[in-house]
Amino acid sequence: MPKYVIERDIPSIGSFSPAQLGEASRKSCNVLHQLAPRVQWVQSYVTGDRLYCIYIAANEEAVREHARLGGFPANRVSEVKAIIDPTTGGD
Repeated sequence: MPKYVIERDIPSIGSFSPAQLGEASRKSCNVLHQLAPRVQWVQSYVTGDRLYCIYIAANEEAVREHARLGGFPANRVSEVKAIIDPTTGGD
């Protein structure tokens, strides 16, 4: 299945407490259980005002359905076309 990066604009998410982040995680997981196996959450990165989520999903619509059902923004959904790292250069 394809991998996606989801950008979610969430003001001040970088200031959320561990309890608030935990509640968001539980809410997301509850929705994911409804959509499995079409959508899998890999991990997310929290910045000041944005959440970057990595998902494996059947298609973009499945990612957007997760956002709708969970009440999460999905400001941008981008399919990952390739993954590179320091070893990609062959050194």
